[in-house]
Amino acid sequence: MKIFTTENIRHIDRVTIDDEGVSSMELIHRVAEGVVNEILSRWRPSKPTMVFAGAGNNGADALIVAKLLIEAGFNPHVVLINVKGDSLSRDCRMAREELMRMGNVSMTEIVHTAHIPPLTPDHLVIDGLFGTGLRNPLEGGYMAMARYINESGATVVSIDVPSGMFGDWNTRVLARNVVHADLTIAVQFPRLAFFLSDNAELVGRWKTVDIGLSRKAIEETTTKYYLIEKDDVCRVLKRRPDFCSKADFGHALLFAGCYGMMGAAVMAARGALRAGVGKLTVHSPRCGFGVIQNSVPEALFLPDREENVISDMTPRFNYTAIGAGPGIGTNDATKGALETLIKTIKRPMVLDADALNIIARNPALIDHLTPGSILTPHSVEFDRIFGSQASAETRLLKALEVAHKYKLIIVLKGRYSATVRPDGKVFFNSTGSSAMATPGSGDVLTGIITALLAQGYKSETAATAGVYIHGLAGDIAAAEEGEYGTTAGDIAAATGKAIKSILGA
Repeated sequence: MKIFTTENIRHIDRVTIDDEGVSSMELIHRVAEGVVNEILSRWRPSKPTMVFAGAGNNGADALIVAKLLIEAGFNPHVVLINVKGDSLSRDCRMAREELMRMGNVSMTEIVHTAHIPPLTPDHLVIDGLFGTGLRNPLEGGYMAMARYINESGATVVSIDVPSGMFGDWNTRVLARNVVHADLTIAVQFPRLAFFLSDNAELVGRWKTVDIGLSRKAIEETTTKYYLIEKDDVCRVLKRRPDFCSKADFGHALLFAGCYGMMGAAVMAARGALRAGVGKLTVHSPRCGFGVIQNSVPEALFLPDREENVISDMTPRFNYTAIGAGPGIGTNDATKGALETLIKTIKRPMVLDADALNIIARNPALIDHLTPGSILTPHSVEFDRIFGSQASAETRLLKALEVAHKYKLIIVLKGRYSATVRPDGKVFFNSTGSSAMATPGSGDVLTGIITALLAQGYKSETAATAGVYIHGLAGDIAAAEEGEYGTTAGDIAAATGKAIKSILGA
């Protein structure tokens, strides 16, 4: 799915209206119908409801929502902001007239000042004050109204975006001056801002409502941002031919584990095997022999010369993919071994965990990474390497800069893990949940991506598909174990089921 900027969406709206003969009021009715359907699926008409409508088209959406709610048996009170009595847009005036023709509408119209009926935690609030047309942060009375809604404890449904939040970047916005939605119903597409962690408390849960915008305009409008869904991954995953052997699916090498952290090696190895690698070698210190052979008997074990740490990362075979980092520690010997590996191996690798921590201590190593290498940092690991970032937005922009400069693929791990590519495109992941915030989860991801790389998938595909598979495996595991009880082992075990689900096998 394409994720469009606010300007992109305005263009698609204009094309729909100008070229397809759809009026703006028809689009407003489609928005309102979609919003009301979501409301009716969650709340009964007896729910005390207050609708806040601004003077623009977001307000027009809210006014038609109020009309449809009345028709459905609700009794909403409408608060319409009409500063000086003449600030309503053409569509908002038309929506107001349509609503008032119903008669006996409970409404407070704010022209200068007005008394707003009290909000309670029992209320349902429909927030249609401002949409994506907002140019500047809320101030004055609008800011006070946003705070009033937030402080009420009411359940909030925002139309398109929470009022006061921009659809794209929000570095200029103070969270306390934005309506905090429990549910945001976006028009046609999710907004870029929804995928950035800084905005999670503002957006709440989100859904989209399809209002039938021009398919031609959607297809022809370019974007840098995408949401990866099941069909996208299904298109790139290859089914296995009937006549094949393990040699057809690559040989991966994992540098993983040290004394006290061999579990990371086990998780990475299990992830790789469940993701279909033909052959897997795990290089660990000698102390890990029994752990690997007993926990992952399908893997080959290559012992380091050292007992407790990895001191040599020289590949002894022509492996089709290499992954390094899970549980290796940052011992000086390991640090030197990784530096040598990075400087001598001229093929893309997957680097995670302690490999990233070692790079953070010697950022010049980035210059030696082979183009197409995949880095999988969470926010703290990313900031250690590339400098502290003020927000998720600046972190994403920095990742775009780094990926382009060094021709790397960077997976910014999080709720909507972002795979950032050298061509400037960003692919947000649609699977996974908070259940995956558990020790070893990232190690499983390293194994999955390394396995896909070993099987011949390009780095970009291995990263985006690997992240999706990993998240789906987490969802499958969480369905069984719950968000508290899911472990990395559960995620690894569900990886094969995730791939089966994607392929429909």
